[in-house]
Amino acid sequence: MDAYDKDGGRAELAANPRGTAPHPSPPGAPAASRSAGAPPGRSPGADGDPGADAGLGADADADAVPAPRSGGIAGLSMPYQVVASVALAVVSVLACYHLAMVFLHVAPSNTLTKQHGKAVDEWVFPEFEQNWKLFAPNPLQQNIAVHARAEITTADGGRRTTGWIDLTADDGEAIRGNLLPSHVNQNELRRGWDFFVNSHTTDNRPNGLRGRLSERYIRRIAMLRLDAHDLGGRVERIQLRSSTRGIQAPVWSEERTDTRTYYRTLPWWTVTAADLPAGVERGADGGRTEAHQ
Repeated sequence: MDAYDKDGGRAELAANPRGTAPHPSPPGAPAASRSAGAPPGRSPGADGDPGADAGLGADADADAVPAPRSGGIAGLSMPYQVVASVALAVVSVLACYHLAMVFLHVAPSNTLTKQHGKAVDEWVFPEFEQNWKLFAPNPLQQNIAVHARAEITTADGGRRTTGWIDLTADDGEAIRGNLLPSHVNQNELRRGWDFFVNSHTTDNRPNGLRGRLSERYIRRIAMLRLDAHDLGGRVERIQLRSSTRGIQAPVWSEERTDTRTYYRTLPWWTVTAADLPAGVERGADGGRTEAHQ
């Protein structure tokens, strides 16, 4: 059974189809007899011989597989581990400090807020301001815009009144498409108008000192916004108004919403030096001239 069969297969494989180990050769037998029938240049176990060198192949495969590397920070070199650890520690400390400050800001008055209230406000305002406008009990359901118009003196000495300028729309354009919008554009005008409305009666009379302060505040904001527009003359007086329109209820809701626009128009205010950016105003010739009383 040491000869090849007529199909060129090995007699040993034909006689031992299950691939069991062949009988050991007698001591002193030549090496060729141990692999009788192997073609020249071919090693035993080639072409997937199931019974040849199975144990040796498994050991070789095990040695060839690289050891798995550790993940996370442990997988970095030592300098990078130090940098990553320091960065993680700094971020963790800042996150804990920020959460503590916001908690103290929204928490009821207590010993810490009484002693460190100024530090808390300096951290929270204006970037991390907290309010309940978005949530219950009374979320905003209206679109409110602030408009302004001005009475100006032209170069020929005449006077004319500009059209209404939507200051809220100007702020919206500055925010739209900006990944990091300024809180001045987001909140200054809106909060200034809320301050005015909440400190005045329905007939626009101020409620004490806060009411008078809110007038000065909103007038200065309006002049800052108008200063960005080329009005064609020197501003003598300004007038503000708000437009309020209810937001349409969703289609699945049975709620009826009044979506008409309502205006609240304030009286004319004479512009003074205190209302102007840096105490100056735009002259009729397009330059900057000292403010007048």
